[in-house]
Amino acid sequence: MADTQSSAPLRARADAHASGVTHIRTRHTANFTVLSNRLAQRAGSAVTVGVAAYILSLPDGASIRIDALCAHFREGRARISAALNELEAEGWLERRVERGPGGRIVTRTFVYDAPGRPGRTESDAPPPVAEPEPGPEPGPQPKPDPKPGSAPTAPDPRAAAVLGSLRHRDRRLVLSERETAALAPAVAEWLDRGVGPYEIAEALTSGLPDRIDRRPARLLAYRLAALRPPSPAADPAPPRPAPFQDCDGCDRPFRAPRPGRCRDCREAAAKPSPLAA
Repeated sequence: MADTQSSAPLRARADAHASGVTHIRTRHTANFTVLSNRLAQRAGSAVTVGVAAYILSLPDGASIRIDALCAHFREGRARISAALNELEAEGWLERRVERGPGGRIVTRTFVYDAPGRPGRTESDAPPPVAEPEPGPEPGPQPKPDPKPGSAPTAPDPRAAAVLGSLRHRDRRLVLSERETAALAPAVAEWLDRGVGPYEIAEALTSGLPDRIDRRPARLLAYRLAALRPPSPAADPAPPRPAPFQDCDGCDRPFRAPRPGRCRDCREAAAKPSPLAA
């Protein structure tokens, strides 16, 4: 005799929630990553949270360049770049220019499981770094400070965000409000020419000189002018269609560069006449 099965719904546990998620937890002893609720529940882009979780799960020394991240995720360079820029602006990522083996200047990336926590002590800090880039400074350069007595105008918020993120990459790149307002138009021009915030920060901070004796705004102004990307090429105008012509055979309008017969009339004229057989 077959077992009878009841169609009555299962009775919920007395301590069960009336609705919402119920966690079924497993104790992990290997191959797991601890994420703070501040990161896991971060409002905004899910791509940013996913990129952060993935980076935190990687071992030390793993590459987190955009190309490596794009090979793992389906999202394109623009969204991955935006996610890295957001994480760096909020303090989850930090890029530092340091002296590597043999005196070579390298850029190191630090990832924090809680933003704002120091990753090193003063004894770990790199030695003072080299003279600004030698040679003349070609091209027009924005002035770091406006003339005395003039009130600084509010900078483009997009450009100000890029300039503010530079100090997370290199602690020497701390800019005043006047310097930010002076450099912002050049950064906004880069953004308008299709360069993303992460790429701009890369161009301004990669391979910085070993030592900066003057205010960093002068060096950043030089790089913004010397490395300015080209303007995007204007899209070519679409070809204009041929004008309308009246067919010499049937008076039907058709498009053609010059007067004549339409396609149907040309094909009919090309067929041999049955009377000619």
